[in-house]
Amino acid sequence: MDDTRLAEGLHEHTAGFASAVEGADPDARVPTCPEWPLRVLTGHIGQAHRWAASIVRSGPSPVPDPFDADPGSPEDWSGWLREGATDLEDAVKAAGDTPVWTFFGPQPARFWLRRMLHDTTVHHADAALATGGKFTVGPDLAADAVSEWLELLCDPVTASLKPDFAELRGTGQTLQLTPEDGPGWLITRTGGGARWTRTTGPADVTLAGPVEDLLLVLTRRLPADRVTVTGDEALAGHWLAHTAA
Repeated sequence: MDDTRLAEGLHEHTAGFASAVEGADPDARVPTCPEWPLRVLTGHIGQAHRWAASIVRSGPSPVPDPFDADPGSPEDWSGWLREGATDLEDAVKAAGDTPVWTFFGPQPARFWLRRMLHDTTVHHADAALATGGKFTVGPDLAADAVSEWLELLCDPVTASLKPDFAELRGTGQTLQLTPEDGPGWLITRTGGGARWTRTTGPADVTLAGPVEDLLLVLTRRLPADRVTVTGDEALAGHWLAHTAA
């Protein structure tokens, strides 16, 4: 997926998030982020975009606390959020192909554009679930979000950042994610960690459904029964239980 589409998606879901929280109670709890009220969720989005932009421009800085973010008055949230997304896009464009810091070693600046796009997309879903708003994501963006999430989960560095992900190691168990259109994702749990390929094949358990639903189930925003689960349901449950974002 090229940078233009990543930036389009970032602006699309930032605007969608802003629309979902417009007029809502800032202190309303977010069911899928139960420790956060809407004000903190909103603050996290704008804060994260600006933090990523600062990394691209100046190098690493400590991960900010969402409770320290100040999104301002609710009537100003939309503009504040859009400014953060634009700031990140501008920083990535200016950096070009220059490697920048990431948790996984130096990578092109587009890493942060992609990471923030998919973080924003999932939190857009959180906001919509909290306020009763509508949520949809383009199939291309949803598919890329699934791939990016698996890349993060399967990178050896991730288990050092979040030890619970080490529980994804196994002895060859396989999980298949099968969207309605396009190739699926085959995950294999090995002693050295989980591995995945973009393919469709037999597996110990298969989760099948619209790619949007697969994304939201995989990121624990929807229950597993929103997709069709065939095979070892306990294996799917164990995976989901140890991959909380």
